[in-house]
Amino acid sequence: MFSTLYLSSFSIDRNDPAYTQSYLSDLPVIQQLEPFFFEKNVTFFCGENGTGKSTLLEALAVRYGFNPEGGSKNFDFHSHDTHSALYQFINLTKGLALPKDNFFLRAESFYNVAAEIDRMENEPGVTGLYKSYGGLSLHAQSHGESFLTLVQSRFRGKGLYILDEPEAALSASRQMTLLSLIHNLARDGSQFIVATHSPILLACPDADIYILSPDGRLSLTAYRDTEPYCLTKMFLDDPERLLHYLLD
Repeated sequence: MFSTLYLSSFSIDRNDPAYTQSYLSDLPVIQQLEPFFFEKNVTFFCGENGTGKSTLLEALAVRYGFNPEGGSKNFDFHSHDTHSALYQFINLTKGLALPKDNFFLRAESFYNVAAEIDRMENEPGVTGLYKSYGGLSLHAQSHGESFLTLVQSRFRGKGLYILDEPEAALSASRQMTLLSLIHNLARDGSQFIVATHSPILLACPDADIYILSPDGRLSLTAYRDTEPYCLTKMFLDDPERLLHYLLD
């Protein structure tokens, strides 16, 4: 059976001689990772800081052809060469259909993407680029507003979207808006691959959630069994009790 997703699977090429010489071969997530198959239009990767989820998403994005700092596949700017070499050892299996749109959105380098959009808009002969980003420079908006504007205005649908911790700039209410946008775009044929800590985003209906543990295991997990949900619920159910424990 052929996958209808734009990115259907990935695996690590451990036979590459450069792999065994790389520090990446010592990372638990890389050692443990088996061939991975996407099953849903929305896939979340969740885990503690340092478990490797952002490194994994970055490698998938770069291997697919995205700029390491973010943007669409047409973005070719370069600020800092800080991405890992993991993309060199990843094999991707693409679906039969090509996405009509694409974007790699990462919180930590979003400023650089916004600056590149400004640069392109001001190039001789280029007009109307801002129309795809809400009608004005992303730098002219707050961080949260620009993040949401980009998704609302630039994500055209039937595309592949890789998002690294998109909740970082968003309030709880804005995260709910983003959840709705992701759900509606996915229902219309888009594929999302998202690294997140947000219990709000993780609630997206009909999504797969994979928890990345410190020892490198990747486990399909029900929403109400995820740590972000459980810890948030524990706190909101009895904040005084938890604060007493934390601050005592």
